[in-house]
Amino acid sequence: MDEQELARDLGFLEAYTIGLGTMIGAGIFVLPSIAAEAAGPASMISFALGGVVSLLAALSLSELATGMPKAGGSYYYVNRALGSFFGSIVGWGMWAGLMFASAFYMLGFGQYLTYFVPMGSTGVAIAALIMSAILTGVNYYGVKETGALQNVIVIALIGLIIVFVAFGVLHVDTLGEFNPNGWGAVVATIGTVYVTFIGFEVIATSAEEIKNPSRNLPLSMIAAVVTPTLLYVLVMFVSTGTLSIDALASSRIPVADVAQQVLGTIGAIAMVVGAVLATVSSANASILSAARVNFAMGRDRILSNWLNEVHNRFRTPYRAIMATGAIILLLITVGVGIGTLAEVASFAYLVTYSLVHIAVIVMRRADPADYDPAFEIPNRFFLFPIVPILGFFACVWVLVQMDTLVQLLGLGIVGIGIVWYFGYARDRAVREGLLGEAIAPTPTLTADGHGRYRVVVPVANPETERELLRLAAASAHAHDDEQAELVAVNVIEVPQQTSLSQDLEFEEERVQKQQQLLDEARDIANDLNVGLRTRAIVGRNVGEVVLNVIEEENANHVLLGWKGRRSAREHILGSNIDPIIERAPCEATLVKLNADQSHDDVEEIVVLAGEGPHSPVAARRAGEFVAATQGKARLTLLNVQRTSEESKQDPTERGEEIIDQVASAAGIQFMDYDSQVVVTDDIEPTILETVKSYDTICVGATRSGSVSQALFGSLPETIGENASGTVAMVRGSKQTPQSIREGLISRLTS
Repeated sequence: MDEQELARDLGFLEAYTIGLGTMIGAGIFVLPSIAAEAAGPASMISFALGGVVSLLAALSLSELATGMPKAGGSYYYVNRALGSFFGSIVGWGMWAGLMFASAFYMLGFGQYLTYFVPMGSTGVAIAALIMSAILTGVNYYGVKETGALQNVIVIALIGLIIVFVAFGVLHVDTLGEFNPNGWGAVVATIGTVYVTFIGFEVIATSAEEIKNPSRNLPLSMIAAVVTPTLLYVLVMFVSTGTLSIDALASSRIPVADVAQQVLGTIGAIAMVVGAVLATVSSANASILSAARVNFAMGRDRILSNWLNEVHNRFRTPYRAIMATGAIILLLITVGVGIGTLAEVASFAYLVTYSLVHIAVIVMRRADPADYDPAFEIPNRFFLFPIVPILGFFACVWVLVQMDTLVQLLGLGIVGIGIVWYFGYARDRAVREGLLGEAIAPTPTLTADGHGRYRVVVPVANPETERELLRLAAASAHAHDDEQAELVAVNVIEVPQQTSLSQDLEFEEERVQKQQQLLDEARDIANDLNVGLRTRAIVGRNVGEVVLNVIEEENANHVLLGWKGRRSAREHILGSNIDPIIERAPCEATLVKLNADQSHDDVEEIVVLAGEGPHSPVAARRAGEFVAATQGKARLTLLNVQRTSEESKQDPTERGEEIIDQVASAAGIQFMDYDSQVVVTDDIEPTILETVKSYDTICVGATRSGSVSQALFGSLPETIGENASGTVAMVRGSKQTPQSIREGLISRLTS
């Protein structure tokens, strides 16, 4: 049975914005008043030190996440390294921390609405309850567009804050007494503001879905820490230098009040709108992450999988989402203070990160066979083990400085994890951890792979699977000297609100069909005498998944099936094959199969030999198909010329020259083939009529663009839709220039 993979469809920017979305949230809009009251202008140092603590945690998390890229983030790493006892503590702590943080964000949302609608604490709580219920419903029903909206919101917020800081520094008057309450208050305030730094943990919970994790994961986590740290320090500098500490501390909408002084009413309204969007974005991301932590705990039997059941219609973990939403509503209803909510969330994550630092030391010492991190904390200058050791003590140092009530509530959450472990999970979640191995590690062995000529074949329909693999095998056999092989891929698609791993737990029927399809692919490959590997993948977008497979496999050719027509919806929104054909760097063949035609019936194969750049590739593909019939089929190179009185050259001669050029470029000039030149005034109808007598038609792409924009040109697609035989539309390999973003990232990380 194939082990399911999760599609890696998150790049650096997507991972970065996932983390930043929870960090550029309620914190930057609500915390200035709370922090200023606690530590005055010195709260800038609290934010800076919080960033340092987070940066240490991000380095440890980056190593663990690239070594164990599984859904669940810190919970999974601690559970694997230290065992189920500590796993239960961290799992419950992360879930509680995300719920307390979400309630904090929602109260911040309600407070900023008071700019438009004056209301007291009860009104703020009601607004928070309503929006919490809406977000719970959105995630219950699985609205796919929330992920794209999150990126837009984050980018817009960064722009707003940069404008705020740029104009604000010009209005700073005086900071007054810098540290009125002493350094103890500065340290204690780290615990208050730390809730805003938990965003990079969200990146780790999505580690299984991040492309090129050795670069993108640590880079996105570090960037997601450094960016808000700088912005928070600057926002506090502007805020404490514009308003008095008393005015700032008493404000429910501190950033808007500062913007009123700096930019006037328009600036204040802009910051209020930004705050509303940010708090909603942060809460939404936290609810998503909470459901994924629930799933990871259920997968390890620390929680009952009943909580993680996926909805039959919406494909979302509706029970986990509803439970998370209900507790958020309860926290708001009982009137927990906004500062307390922030601090308890901080406490839960500081406990988690202290254990994460221990986990990275244990994993490095134990060195299990399946732990091979793409990113490691460098040994140079003793960064390992200094980073995790210093990180552990930094977390503990902040914890012991926090308010007594917060410590009691936080220890209560830890206690729930301990009681739950002994009362429920101990006999079900049997994981001893690797502490013993860390004390006395044993060496592990690794193996290297070998390069091959690879043809990727996405398979989804049992009725067309054999014929698609036969055509792919024909291409592979033409490269037997390069140890050719096929890679059969099947993708189960799930919505964003459902953890990719989670869907597998409740999709037995779809998983079984996937396995049957890939088992049959192996049998077919044996019959065709071709090497084949199978990949069973769970992802959010089939096209993007296949593109990732092509990149990971360094494929030379991708061959896809096509039904020969496009629905109205596909014309508008595009189909799964569009991004593959448009963006795949390798050769691409799109095949419409004749359902009534078997392999033994193929006798006549024709290729349209024109002047387009892809005609030689189509001719080579046709030659491969002919070779696979072992001489049974006959190959014809067809060229159609327009009657022209202006040209001095005879159209038939011109057509023969083009056919010879195409055959030579394709490398089939020594094959036995027929040449056919047709001269006509009406090109398209003539071609359609001529190819009717052939079993298989190969045609090259005529221009670029997506299929919905006539990727292969109107003629090839028209042939594909109307011809009764098998039609193969072929595009050669392409090199897509790097985007500005890709170039910058490549330069920064080289």
